[in-house]
Amino acid sequence: MKHYSSIKPTESELEILCVLWELQKATVRMVHEALSLNKSCGYTTTLKLMQIMHEKKLVKRDDSAKSHVYEAVVSKEQTQQNLVSNMIQRLFSGSGSQLALQALGSQKPSPEEIDMIEKLLSTLKANQK
Repeated sequence: MKHYSSIKPTESELEILCVLWELQKATVRMVHEALSLNKSCGYTTTLKLMQIMHEKKLVKRDDSAKSHVYEAVVSKEQTQQNLVSNMIQRLFSGSGSQLALQALGSQKPSPEEIDMIEKLLSTLKANQK
């Protein structure tokens, strides 16, 4: 069995995971309807992707009822951490600070986000002492 860290969800799989993280459990129909709000996609495509995700152990499926109910196996936080770590290694030569500088330079953070960033920086500085 593959460890999740070696599995990299595709963009379409990430979209499905986002729906499942929000809904916690959902049928293919429910996921398809949520995805259809933002883009055009066929029901059978959604079904096939979710079947593949089940094979990859990204989701689990309860098939005790007529409509199969899916649930994400991987957490949102772990997925974000794995994808960001991979991006830092591949695009920023392992430098998290370069990623942060790029992200902050390309988007205008809200006052709340600035407060969160300042708190994180204070914590990091305190831990270095």
